[in-house]
Amino acid sequence: MSTSTGAGGGIVVSGMRPTGRLHLGHLLGTLRDWVSLQEKFDCYFFVADWHVLTTDYERPERVSEFSAEMVMDWLAAGLDPERCVIFQQSAILEHAELALLLGMLTPVSWLERNPTYKEQREQIQGRDLSTFGFLGYPVLQAADILLYRGSKVPVGEDQVPHVELTRDIARRFNNYYGSILPEPEALLSPSPRVPGTDGRKMSKSYNNAIALDEDPASIEKRLGRMATDPRRVRLTDPGDPKDCPAFRLHQIYCTDDEIEAVTEGCKTAGIGCLDCKKIMIKHVVAELAPLRERRADLAENPERVREIVAAGTERAQAVARETMRQVRDAIGF
Repeated sequence: MSTSTGAGGGIVVSGMRPTGRLHLGHLLGTLRDWVSLQEKFDCYFFVADWHVLTTDYERPERVSEFSAEMVMDWLAAGLDPERCVIFQQSAILEHAELALLLGMLTPVSWLERNPTYKEQREQIQGRDLSTFGFLGYPVLQAADILLYRGSKVPVGEDQVPHVELTRDIARRFNNYYGSILPEPEALLSPSPRVPGTDGRKMSKSYNNAIALDEDPASIEKRLGRMATDPRRVRLTDPGDPKDCPAFRLHQIYCTDDEIEAVTEGCKTAGIGCLDCKKIMIKHVVAELAPLRERRADLAENPERVREIVAAGTERAQAVARETMRQVRDAIGF
């Protein structure tokens, strides 16, 4: 296998927690971007299995299974192990070592003002999140990035504070021990808000998601029942696309001419909601068809998937060891 990665315009580091089947929101919000980035940068994409424990430490049983399933989705979506490094976080103990050292110098106040920490404490119910691991997970995120000298981190706008915190931690380390760790930049990625079948943000926890390997009949049935403008009770009732959750998928998938036609049809009641959604559904089915086929092939050859992750982990391990050698020398260990 080739050991080359992207075009060398910088180092991109990003990961994803293996918490279940990937869906259309992951494809549109993250995977499309990763596939593009692997052609331009040296990319490290990792299975963030340790991060699952920050909120689900009581239920780790399926992390291994979900990890393999997630990597199959990545490969089916177009990640190429010849162009990027795909690896498993927990197989490289240097992540934990660097997180420990960075945690020694990270003020608790920095972690407590992290907006995601506050939001998840309020939103995630039924779990005790008063743990060191949950409070300190941004330090582990910083270690994930800095271990590979990441210069760019693809994120949506809501995740920019995480990258800023990583910069602060790297700067504080460098002030004490010398310029060892780079200060990464947020690489804002196009992350459209993908609605689920009930109109809320698409999420497996809401049971409103379209899985990447979902069959066409199921896609057509579930998107055909997707929430629309509530004013369109009868076929003759006019509506407004801006109040229609399904229209957000039209904006992502449909051509300008199609969007113009359904907008006019909705406002004049010239088209029914189901016929309107069928225009969008055909695009979703067409995009997922080759992914489903590639994923089926991968599912028949799980050893190949394990080999890809093992090879990527070996490549990442070499980089991690060198970074930690320099970190230890800088500290004086």
